[in-house]
Amino acid sequence: MISSRDRILTTHVGSLPRNDKLSDLLVRQEQGQPFDAAEMAAELDKAVTHVVGKQAEAGIDIGNDGEQQRVGFQTYVPQRMSGFAGVSNRRRGKEFEDFPELVASLVRRFPHTSKQQNAPECQSELKYLDVKPINDELARFKRIASGKFAETFMTAPSPGIISSTMLNAHYDTHDAYLAALAREMRHEYLAIHNAGLVLQIDAPDLAMDRTMLYRDLDDAQFVKRVEAHVAAINAGIEGIPADRVRLHVCYGNWEGPHIYDVPLEKILPALYQAKVGALTIEFANPRHGHEYAAFRKHPLPQHMLLLPGVIETTSNFVEHPEVVARRIEDAVAAVGDRERVIASTDCGFGTFTNREWVIEPAVWLKLKALRDGADIASTRLWGKKVA
Repeated sequence: MISSRDRILTTHVGSLPRNDKLSDLLVRQEQGQPFDAAEMAAELDKAVTHVVGKQAEAGIDIGNDGEQQRVGFQTYVPQRMSGFAGVSNRRRGKEFEDFPELVASLVRRFPHTSKQQNAPECQSELKYLDVKPINDELARFKRIASGKFAETFMTAPSPGIISSTMLNAHYDTHDAYLAALAREMRHEYLAIHNAGLVLQIDAPDLAMDRTMLYRDLDDAQFVKRVEAHVAAINAGIEGIPADRVRLHVCYGNWEGPHIYDVPLEKILPALYQAKVGALTIEFANPRHGHEYAAFRKHPLPQHMLLLPGVIETTSNFVEHPEVVARRIEDAVAAVGDRERVIASTDCGFGTFTNREWVIEPAVWLKLKALRDGADIASTRLWGKKVA
């Protein structure tokens, strides 16, 4: 994994807006409705080409396919793995229950979403069916992105977020379910690594599920569950060098109060148990902008990079580059090493098909602000103008 050796590098968390035609095809595929495979392939080529070009134009150093080829960052899994059926009836976050107005607002804003709360559940033994879909994704992206970025990455969901989205109705314990998911998702993790890309494990469960699946636990009990989820990640990525894996942790990518979020300080030691080379954590979220202080109590391990979110992903406000630069400088001060900081976004811009909080033009402006802010911070941090 490259580091910010000569200037602050830029990346993002993964998902980017999908066009309407592709969104319709992805939802039809998810629902098991007929669709034209040739049309889907052409639209995927078009969409990946578009987002790769836009990332490169904005100045992103470490890019990906924008998750254009998936209906959602984790809800695509039942299309690739047997054992899922029915409906999970996943419990909403605590704030959605306490503030029904928030649910009503979501329904008005996103009336035609893909499966999220109503994803399938695990009803029988899990089996990853075929690596062809992930290999097709990788081949398409590598062909289109060749020469466009200094480094490339691809996302895959953690066993934990799959387990809390597609609920367990088969295994005797939740930990047994986690173990099965780690075993089967390993096929996808290895495919990404073997293709030469950095593997990003998307694990919002490590923070977000404090207010969802594990809301009835206290903080200490939740930390124990985080450790179990991290252990499942480690099992899934065993044998992949730590410096080829980065771990994304967030509090849920929605515009809401977030008043029940767990403090970073409480979970950070458990996150350090992950055998990864980088942590990507949100800090531009106005509820969490102060949490760099957690690194004073729990210093970032020397082998890890920090990819702080310095761009917020649920608002159409475009950050001023000076604001971005100051956030980057705060991250560098927290880590104590400019070379171990890569500027990123809080979360994805297209977490689920048909549920994009930020309009597409603003996404590219935000990524450009990320680049411009990184250049300002680089000039200050290296004491010279950075080309």
